[in-house]
Amino acid sequence: MAGPPNSSDPFLERLKNVLIGGARNIRDPNLFHKLSLIAFFAWVGLGADGLSSANYGPEESFLSLGAHGHLGIFVALATALTIFVVASSYSQIVELFPSGGGGYLVASKLLSPVVGMISGCALLIDYVLTITLSIASGADAIFSFLPPSLQPLKLALAVLGVLALTVLNMRGVRESVNPLVPIFLLFLVTHTFAVIYAVTSHLPQVAAVATDVAADTRAATTQLGAFGVFIVIMRAYSMGAGTYTGIEAVSNGLPILREPRVQTAKRTMRYMAASLAFMAAGLLVGYLLFDVHRVSGKTLNAVLIERIASSWGAPGVVFVLVTLISEAVLLFVAAQTGFLDGPRVLSNMSLDRWLPSQFSLLSERLVIKNGILLMGGAALVLMLVTRGSVDFLIVLYAINVFITFCLSQAGMVRHWWKERRNVRTWKRKLLINGFGLLLTGFILISQIILKFTEGGWITLLVTGSLVLVAIIVKRFYFSTGRRLARLDHLMTTVAKAEIEAPPQSLAAGKEPVLPRLDPRGKTAVILVSGFNGTGLHTLFSVRKVFGEMFKNWFFIQAGILDADRFKGAAGIDDLRHHVRESLDRYVAFMNAEGLYAQGFSKIGTDVSEEVFSLAQAIHRKHPNAVFFGGQIVFSEDTLLTRLLFNHTTFAVQRRLHQFGIPFLVMPIRVE
Repeated sequence: MAGPPNSSDPFLERLKNVLIGGARNIRDPNLFHKLSLIAFFAWVGLGADGLSSANYGPEESFLSLGAHGHLGIFVALATALTIFVVASSYSQIVELFPSGGGGYLVASKLLSPVVGMISGCALLIDYVLTITLSIASGADAIFSFLPPSLQPLKLALAVLGVLALTVLNMRGVRESVNPLVPIFLLFLVTHTFAVIYAVTSHLPQVAAVATDVAADTRAATTQLGAFGVFIVIMRAYSMGAGTYTGIEAVSNGLPILREPRVQTAKRTMRYMAASLAFMAAGLLVGYLLFDVHRVSGKTLNAVLIERIASSWGAPGVVFVLVTLISEAVLLFVAAQTGFLDGPRVLSNMSLDRWLPSQFSLLSERLVIKNGILLMGGAALVLMLVTRGSVDFLIVLYAINVFITFCLSQAGMVRHWWKERRNVRTWKRKLLINGFGLLLTGFILISQIILKFTEGGWITLLVTGSLVLVAIIVKRFYFSTGRRLARLDHLMTTVAKAEIEAPPQSLAAGKEPVLPRLDPRGKTAVILVSGFNGTGLHTLFSVRKVFGEMFKNWFFIQAGILDADRFKGAAGIDDLRHHVRESLDRYVAFMNAEGLYAQGFSKIGTDVSEEVFSLAQAIHRKHPNAVFFGGQIVFSEDTLLTRLLFNHTTFAVQRRLHQFGIPFLVMPIRVE
């Protein structure tokens, strides 16, 4: 019996293919090579967040010095040192956790799962803020070139930016990074030139500058005392905390890097650390050398660039325009880090059941679709609520990433201390992570104190609320898992007893004769998700209700490729082997009962799509076959059961019914 035409709208399907692209071929042997990023592209996709912080981090530090601008040279040195220390400590994390996971995995494995969950929640809020703040800052920078009458359109541009990046990331990792390369390089070239020019043009005045720094330091010491000068420097240093955000991105994004991943990650980290340290410290020195002060309506970078090019005539005007435009657009690019790493953290937490399991699912483009949509949606809501206010967003920013920094460093310090008898270089490694813990801990405490009353409490409240949600979700999954474990134990015990009972032919010393397909007999097709209690319960329920009606038994299983398995070709092969093994056990069970059985499988990213494809093929050869699936039914239907538990069976049923294929749901009641 032929089914009705596909119910999906052809226009919508074509539009989706234009915006997002067609499905990836998971059987392509070069798939991972095509999707992964070499160090340079990883530097662009993951490093843009850190490099873009040169637009506001150094400025925050320099302005907080007030009248003691010459102390900026000490802040510049401290900033560069911190960047290299944090980058070195994360390189050690990459070596210890080559499969990725970043701050969430480090804290979970080396401290405790609960501490890891807190670290993951902090990272998720930080990545949402990264997307929102980067795009809002980019919109601010772009509209600084436009007439004031167009200011009401700024929020619309920011919203459009969030939507555009969301769609771009739904296309794939490589596709989302490639268009950003020219923007990234333009920013790098123009700002590197500006920093080098600022320093080299003042080389003849090095002695005078050193004298001014020494004189200002002595004057500040006389006025504030040595401790007061130290406090001023450390306050300025901590106020530039936004400079260090993004360094952790490589450890979170390891699964998208080209093999060998550890070497690629460490090379990317070196690119990031060198470029960010050069840019942040160089701009601070540039402010000092050109005596930059706040000008209403302009960033310190804009003031510096204008002073550098003030005597160049028309080429200077062009240079200023191009440089500032590259700053503005790079801020949009910086949001990419949140879209690349945020879904990865969501996926890792969902696999550990801190968040709904749907956040580990991949789209047909092999991206973490629900994670991308959630990050984009959350950033969109935050953008609308704050109306894209950079001043307000920057108060919320940078606290959370330092929570993760501190927990990661603490975990590594504990690890090296425990391994001191097994690792020859443990002292050097402990020193790096210990120093990183000291620096990041100081910045975290400073940020909380300085920003708490200004709005930082909101960040902590939202993060705390997400932690509470994660605890509730974990408890639900744990409770459900215990109930299902009892079901698994009961069913597998029954199945084991029946499988181990030898067929009569074997008992009589004869060669076993496998049952053959009965072409005239009824055929039952059962949807399973592995050789487990739910699958066996469904099988027993069908046999109990329909007796001996069915002579042929088919089992179909869709092996779903999620973010956990999609880390290399070996993951796909393991999944295929696992699915085949599960189906073989069902076949062996039915053969032992004297009934013909056969297993059918398919690997993909969408359960209903893969099952539908298998069902259609079976239905064409066996038009009288009846399809069955089991569905967990709870004694109480709550919001958690509806949101968190898998209702795939109903989705498959709707799909098959549209094509006239009979599908019956067998309830599996869980008390």
